[in-house]
Parts: sequence; structure tokens; C-alpha cells
Amino acid sequence: MKISHEFMRVALEEAKLAGDAGDIPVGAVLVKDGEVLARGHNRRAETGDPTAHAEMIVLREAGERTGDWRLEGTTLYVTLEPCPMCAGAIALARIDRVVFGASEPRAGAGGSAYNILEDGRLGHRVDVIAGVMEEECSRLLQGFFDDLR
Repeated sequence: MKISHEFMRVALEEAKLAGDAGDIPVGAVLVKDGEVLARGHNRRAETGDPTAHAEMIVLREAGERTGDWRLEGTTLYVTLEPCPMCAGAIALARIDRVVFGASEPRAGAGGSAYNILEDGRLGHRVDVIAGVMEEECSRLLQGFFDDLR
């Protein structure tokens, strides 16, 4: 299976938009058959919605665009390991694969703190590929938090 750094770069562009808007810089892009199906970034600060994580925004957009909640045959690229909420939604949406950059040891649900994505008890196992462009993703997050201090 081929992993595209091009799509992770798109996710990084989205993450920068979140950071510019004052939100934690996380971006995501959903790909099917080599084409971007949906892209988004954290929008919690902008919307006041605690569920407005990059992954959730992308899942909603893709579902609206396709008219189907089943997003089989897709790969989600995300700059930060998904949290438990997002991992549950990803599994329920039947995403085939998640490719993430930076690990989240406190609350990551792609194998760091939890492994909801590969667990299977939600009726679907998601393939996980971790650490793609990890340095760039981590640097963006670290810079954001350094600026807050």
C-alpha cells in the first residue's frame, strides 16, 4: 500500500489554517482512489463546538458529499493521532486506513493511549500507519504551544 506524503502535506496546510485561527493546529484530508474527498481543520475555537475536530469535520463533509455515512475505500490523513471521539467516528464510518503524523501519548486512540481504531469491537478494524511526516507535524504543534506560553 502506497502512502502519499502529498496528502499529508495537504493535511499540514489545513493544520496551519487552524493554528492561524487560534485553534490547535490539526488538519485532515480524506482520500479515495487518489482524489481528495474532503479536507478540514480544527474549528472548535471558531465555532464553539467541542466536536469540531479536523477528523469530524472531514467525516461530515465526506458524508454530505457522497450521500452515504459509509466511507469504505478511503484513507484519512491526519497530522495528529485521533482522540477517542474521532477514532470511534472513524471506525463507525468504515474508513479503511488512518495515516497520522504526530503521536498523542495522553489521549491518542490509534495505538498510543488507546487502540480504538484497530480494536474491532465497533464492528470495523481500521489499518493504522503512524509517524508519517512526524517531525513536521510535531514541529507545528510544538510551535503553537510555545507561542501560547
